[in-house]
Amino acid sequence: MTNPPPAPEPAAAAETPESPASGDSQAPGPRRPGEPRRPTLRSDLRASWPDGLVALVITAAVFVLLYIRIRNKTSSTVTVMPFMADAGGFWMYFLSQAFGWSALLWAWGTVILGLMLSGPRPGRLPLSGPRLERLHRTTSLNTIALIAAHALLFAAELVRHDTAAWNSAVATAFVEAFVPGGYDSGTGRIAIPVGQAALYLAIPLGLLFYVRHRIGPKTWRVLHRCVIVVYVLSVWHTLLYGTNVWYDGWFRTGVWLLQLPIAALLLLRLLRPARRSEMLPGRPGESARARTGWALRLGGRLAVVAIVVALVAVVASGRDGGRSVPPDDTSSTHNHD
Repeated sequence: MTNPPPAPEPAAAAETPESPASGDSQAPGPRRPGEPRRPTLRSDLRASWPDGLVALVITAAVFVLLYIRIRNKTSSTVTVMPFMADAGGFWMYFLSQAFGWSALLWAWGTVILGLMLSGPRPGRLPLSGPRLERLHRTTSLNTIALIAAHALLFAAELVRHDTAAWNSAVATAFVEAFVPGGYDSGTGRIAIPVGQAALYLAIPLGLLFYVRHRIGPKTWRVLHRCVIVVYVLSVWHTLLYGTNVWYDGWFRTGVWLLQLPIAALLLLRLLRPARRSEMLPGRPGESARARTGWALRLGGRLAVVAIVVALVAVVASGRDGGRSVPPDDTSSTHNHD
């Protein structure tokens, strides 16, 4: 299962509620009488509890599934780390994994909603535009919370199994869980920093929406596009460190299958963006700068086409570079038996 500070990625705020095709680069002025109140972090936190409750229910279900699979020794985690066959002894680790999986799922939903808002919207949706935007924001906030819970529980598990004095155990766990390069065991040397990068990018990128009137919508939109990077880091972290998806099989293929709608919506968003100013003109401009920008935008669209083709090939073949046999050495420097 994942150990992502997932985060999924992450985790993003919605497109500006102002007209998506306006192209206005100025910060909005004071609210006029009769205009809707600008969304605030406090109001969105209050509105996020139903979504958060669903996330906790999903997390609990994932935890039960993981626990049963470990106890019955049907999880590949037991193959990778045999000492974790003691499900009761490592319940906090499995709870951390459950929060990691739900964080990745919520990050997936947040990205899907964001792409629907910034690209062509389906003709029939059960939610209006403003409600879709609010849902995008609340899922973003809950994604950040799930990522944080995932990371904190991972650190707590390290403290729980450390035999050193409590202050030394806390300091060591903090370094290993939150400081890039602090975790020095196996694939975690790469996977943990990748997850940390997703966490540390998701928080500011998700919260920038609430200060966009100060930094300007144009600046905010540029930064907001980096959210897709957070999500990619989260998926990468999952595939690297999630012991349940280390080996080729339906579970790992399922993770790749979930990326197909995101890639397709991203391509659709690039080809038919909601903002007319982001459309790719039929031919480049006269200046060198315009030609360079046109070439970069065309290259981005072609790159996404290539990604869609690669994802289809991976899902169809079931081969994506996952491990096919257990490693010769399944020991871990974090084996606390």
